[in-house]
Amino acid sequence: MNVAITKGIKITVTALFRSDLTQLEKGLFFFNYSIIIENLSHNRVQLISRHWRIVDSLAPTRIVEGDGVIGEQPILEPGETHLYTSGCDLSSGLGYMEGYYNFVTINDKGEKTSNFKVNVPKFTLEYSGKLN
Repeated sequence: MNVAITKGIKITVTALFRSDLTQLEKGLFFFNYSIIIENLSHNRVQLISRHWRIVDSLAPTRIVEGDGVIGEQPILEPGETHLYTSGCDLSSGLGYMEGYYNFVTINDKGEKTSNFKVNVPKFTLEYSGKLN
């Protein structure tokens, strides 16, 4: 489990190797990662976009950017959490992901007032059979 807190937003990541989706004979390794986003601040916030850097030990680094996460742009009141699970494939059994989310603060009138970046902690994507 990897944890980071930026500007009152806590990000907790866990990653899991998916043997059921992996195709060793094709050099395709699949991983799921679950992320808990927790609003520890006193502000209402909304996740607007994501930026991922995916490092694969046998392939070029990939940058993935887009709106929200898994098609959502969740709004979090103070104390609320949002959990989602997504996936990533690698051409090797070893790599990592890191990145950030872009958030906005929403005031009492519902207006988006300030933008800020929240770091997602680096987390390893690792096929344990590769290490033996």
